[in-house]
Amino acid sequence: MSTWLRPLAQLGAMGLFLGQTLRATRARTAWSGTFAGLLVRIGTRSLILVLAAGFCVGAMLAVQFHDTLTRFGSPSMLGAAVALSLVRELGPVLAALLVLGRAGSALAAEIASMRGSQQIDALACMGIDPLAYLVVPRLFACVLSLPLLTAVFDVAGLAGGMLVGGTSFGNPVQLVLDSAASGVDFDDVVMGVVKSLVFGLLIGWICLGRAFLAPAVRGTDDISRVSADAVVIASLAILGADYLLSALLP
Repeated sequence: MSTWLRPLAQLGAMGLFLGQTLRATRARTAWSGTFAGLLVRIGTRSLILVLAAGFCVGAMLAVQFHDTLTRFGSPSMLGAAVALSLVRELGPVLAALLVLGRAGSALAAEIASMRGSQQIDALACMGIDPLAYLVVPRLFACVLSLPLLTAVFDVAGLAGGMLVGGTSFGNPVQLVLDSAASGVDFDDVVMGVVKSLVFGLLIGWICLGRAFLAPAVRGTDDISRVSADAVVIASLAILGADYLLSALLP
């Protein structure tokens, strides 16, 4: 196949994979007993990472915004600037990238390993739909976990911003909270939720699809290659989707 046509063929295969996966959600096996365990693996085990990263990002934003706002004579808007940046942009994007590195790569490696050991073919031979049994619960776990982790990231970031604003710059904590509450409205929250849902879908779709459709997985080198490709492609997709959603949503 031509070098120029191969990416189009892969994109078409990924589109068909997503359509078949969505159709497989009607199968009863899609919501098997493994779903709760997948939520723990993807969501709960990423909680400490998201908390620590969110706190550090919020503290960094407070330092940067304080200098900028002081130049323009509006240091009292520190809470609004930190909260708005977290809720609309940095919270969904950074939480998605963290979950992608922590859980998305593991999902891709897991499915690629199953493909290499012919476990997926064995499920098909037993009359079990591999998409419904393996892919659907993992996809839904990604979509459900990411908005919750994004909310945790935002809260941790606001806590970091309040701590830095109160201890380093002398802003009362209540002033920072009031500024944050007045600076964020319902549309900002909706944008953050929509972005996190889309990013969760992208993580599950790309990581699972890249591994499920891998043509030949014969060893650890192929598994690591599939996992690395999935993380790189999903990272670019998240950043591209963030731009599109920011441009389209109010």
